[in-house]
Amino acid sequence: LELAHEEHGRLPWAENFETAIALSEQGFEVSPRLNGLLERIPRLKQMPAAAEYFYDADGAPWPVGHVLKNPAYAQTLTTVAQGGADAFYKGPIAEAIVEAVNGAPNPGGMTLADLENYTAEKLDPVCGPYRAYQICSMAPPSSGGVTLLQILALLEKFDMAGAGAGSVEALHLLFEASRLAYADRNEYLADNEMLADEEEGLSSAAVIAGLLNPAYLQARTELIDPMRAAESVEAGDPSAYEIEEGAGEWKRYGADASPEPPSTSHFVIVDGAGNVVSMTTTVEFAFGSHQMAAGMVLNNQLTDFSFLPVRDGKPVANAVAPGKRPRSSMTPAIVFNSDGDVWAAAGSPGGPAIIGYVAKTLIAMIDWGMTTQEAVNFPNAVYPRGAPLLEEDGFDAQIVEGLKARGHSELTVRALNSGVHAFKRLDDGSFEGGADPRREGVFLTGEVVAEAE
Repeated sequence: LELAHEEHGRLPWAENFETAIALSEQGFEVSPRLNGLLERIPRLKQMPAAAEYFYDADGAPWPVGHVLKNPAYAQTLTTVAQGGADAFYKGPIAEAIVEAVNGAPNPGGMTLADLENYTAEKLDPVCGPYRAYQICSMAPPSSGGVTLLQILALLEKFDMAGAGAGSVEALHLLFEASRLAYADRNEYLADNEMLADEEEGLSSAAVIAGLLNPAYLQARTELIDPMRAAESVEAGDPSAYEIEEGAGEWKRYGADASPEPPSTSHFVIVDGAGNVVSMTTTVEFAFGSHQMAAGMVLNNQLTDFSFLPVRDGKPVANAVAPGKRPRSSMTPAIVFNSDGDVWAAAGSPGGPAIIGYVAKTLIAMIDWGMTTQEAVNFPNAVYPRGAPLLEEDGFDAQIVEGLKARGHSELTVRALNSGVHAFKRLDDGSFEGGADPRREGVFLTGEVVAEAE
């Protein structure tokens, strides 16, 4: 955040913290969703800091409407506001984090040097076309951008608009494109720069170039039968196609084995000056590691690594290694029209299903002509973990049976708790927004307060 502020910020650094500090000191009302999560995750009560913050003296979760204050977090924010990012990675905040990690029931081995040596990196986005638009998202170690662009590229030759929103034909095509893209994701996408440095593996640039190579994607598209689900799907081999970067041994890796639990937040913002942010952030599982330090819930992002370093005798690209960043599914997206102007932005929480939630939303906006809120609301259809999922109460029995008749025998219908936030620019230059009713998000508008940069 400090790096982004240095390059793009206009307000003084400390001023950006004032609202959050006030909210931490004055408190906020416990929402129905927060109360429900506290009921469903009793392990939090076993962690003294979390138990003291989230539950009353009798061990009951704070009720809906209770004003929850966090003075410890207010102090953390004040310290960072005054001292910048260094004040987070060094000093009392870092000491509190290390103490919490190493004092946990399942203690870690974090050191002060681990925090002090962390560096933020600015990565180029990954971008690709879909219909008349250019879509940009996050590069590895997030798998979201490449996988999203693969799904859309694999659907490019099919008439998704003609198939109709939520039809058996459209959902079948979405499932098959997702299967192919996720197969590549599970084998190749990780912190590829670290792999390239330590194992003489493929760099991020090579992986991106190979997986988004139009010739490779065209060959993968030919694997999609519009009428029948493939019996099995495997990762492809981009090295079989001419690419400037990435020639080499692609099929040396085994499939990933990460549980990837979902507990993520996302927001999109467009301001009066036309600046756009699409930002996803995560602590991984609900309430992260359940440890707290300096008023913060600490993440358990290590679960985004593969739990197996070797599978079928092959190294896993997303295996744990010192200094390596875990692969994520975060898919913050910004969409540009044919004139190069921002047309839309979207993103979602949801673990590995994030990619499918964003793909559905963009397809609904682009192919099916939906408003932003209609696209966000539209029932989810995703293929995140080796089997297709449809959102309950979103599709009738005829659709479900039609998909099973096309070979999607493992289809499951259940709740899919997306949290999409999105906006779209209308023809008159104004914006419409959408926030997912499955969570507690809202879309807000305000007055123009800044001039264009």
